[in-house]
Amino acid sequence: MKTKLLTVFFALSLTGCSTISDWFADDEELQVRRLPDMLNEFEPKTEWGTTLGDGVDEYFSRLRPTVAYGKVFAASRDGIVAAFEPKTGKRLWQQDFSLDVSQSMIRTLLFVKNRGASARISGGLVAAYETIFFGTENGEVFALNQETGEVKWKSKVAGEVLAAPAIDAGIVVVNTSAGNLIGLDSDDGKQLWSNQSDVPPLSLRGVSAPNASNGGALVGTPGGKLQVSILESGLTAWEAPIASPTGATELERIVDVDSYPVIFGGTIYVISYNGTLAAVELRSGRVIWSREYGSYRNLTLAGNALFVVDTNSNLYAVDRRNGVELWSNTALRGRSLTEATPSGDYIVAGDKYGFLHWFEQDEGKLVARYSVGSDDEEDAIFSAPVADGDMIYVQTRDGELVAIGR
Repeated sequence: MKTKLLTVFFALSLTGCSTISDWFADDEELQVRRLPDMLNEFEPKTEWGTTLGDGVDEYFSRLRPTVAYGKVFAASRDGIVAAFEPKTGKRLWQQDFSLDVSQSMIRTLLFVKNRGASARISGGLVAAYETIFFGTENGEVFALNQETGEVKWKSKVAGEVLAAPAIDAGIVVVNTSAGNLIGLDSDDGKQLWSNQSDVPPLSLRGVSAPNASNGGALVGTPGGKLQVSILESGLTAWEAPIASPTGATELERIVDVDSYPVIFGGTIYVISYNGTLAAVELRSGRVIWSREYGSYRNLTLAGNALFVVDTNSNLYAVDRRNGVELWSNTALRGRSLTEATPSGDYIVAGDKYGFLHWFEQDEGKLVARYSVGSDDEEDAIFSAPVADGDMIYVQTRDGELVAIGR
């Protein structure tokens, strides 16, 4: 009987199912997982790859690399922060912010790894003033020397930091899950001001990354608004309703604006989870136009095109001037696409099976794909790739940092 079972297993591994996980997938998932054959118009290739801590596991995270000062900076949820040489992947420095395991006997009893308990880095890295800034779910904000990785300062804030900070005019702006928008001094981390907004009883796991620009701190709120505060004082300049709760249940009434407010000229572009994409006048908060698209992913902009990945992983290009849809691509529906990153004449998005996909900006045609992982959700690309020239840098859920050229 054992011989027969092994024979059946071997036969199925050669035919039928492409991976073991296919056996346990329903028909709908199999249809999403199996990509149709295509001929790449160019051939992406891995330039280098490295392991960065334990990745993010199954936790919510918006961690992604950032490129600045001739380096690639990246972090893992458990506490590794490192700098790399962009062309070769050589590790220039590394810091470990995991908590000291000796702080708690409970961690030892639970067989936590000796390195220490997770630092819970989640919000992403930002570079400014020769410094790398990031926050954690423990409510801490760090500033590191970009050259050495040494800690310049650490500050405690009220609430989890689930989005990357913003920096302008010497002020670090942090948005927390508790509804607090906080301004910190970029030199020493001292809190300068705090502005609190209401958080509904039920909202998405995540917050809008703030944008600090033109003397203002811009952020989306869980209540469906776009809020602009005066950067120097934190006082609210104006709020604009983007989405209104509708429906009979709390789930139907979720209206979070979790996207990063994109500014072009005198206009702000934001999108809400329940289905409103809006262009808002920066000076007054007047809504210039709105359209029915829903997403918790960030918008991206190239030329006159706004790129939207909706909640079903459909990809759209929308004219930023009037909200007219330029094209749509629904070929990757259900694959949990990341936001689309502009790269040359293309836009690039990752998916939960570890693939990168390149689309033409002008027409939305899918022109290339590349497998970064092993078609397994442990290798999922959970956050948008970062483009620097022709190079793409991407992190996978299991902790791989990969540089891909073409």
